Amino acid sequence: MEERINAWEAAPEAFKIMLQFEAYAKTTGFNQSLIELIKIRASQINGCAYCLDMHTKDARALGEAEQRIYCLNAWRESPFYTDAERAALELTEAVTLVATSRVDDELYKRVREHFDEKQYVDLIIIINTINSWNRVAISMNSVPGNYKSIY
Repeated sequence: MEERINAWEAAPEAFKIMLQFEAYAKTTGFNQSLIELIKIRASQINGCAYCLDMHTKDARALGEAEQRIYCLNAWRESPFYTDAERAALELTEAVTLVATSRVDDELYKRVREHFDEKQYVDLIIIINTINSWNRVAISMNSVPGNYKSIY
């Protein structure tokens, strides 16, 4: 596997904008572990090995339990997640697969039981940001394995 293009070098201004979304996520007040779980789940759905490598390393560095990382793909059948995390993960799946799954009124109500209006918007921004990163990494054939956690 070989990287097609170093997108960071080819379009640095675009990546500055994407990094602003990442910086914004850190200001939302969400637990960073939840943000990493969202990033891992979206990356699983999208099949982005580069982002899976990155965010599982970051989750571990933050102290996330291996069991919760391993079972994330089957979170509905696993007792290791809070109700708020479950709502965020369900929203992650719906937004990531929006063309086929939609975010219906029932899901919106479940999410709003745990998150206020601004938090709902912030979750959508976080989910969309990782989906954008996934699409860039997959399109550039970014090679996983060399990432070192920032935590």
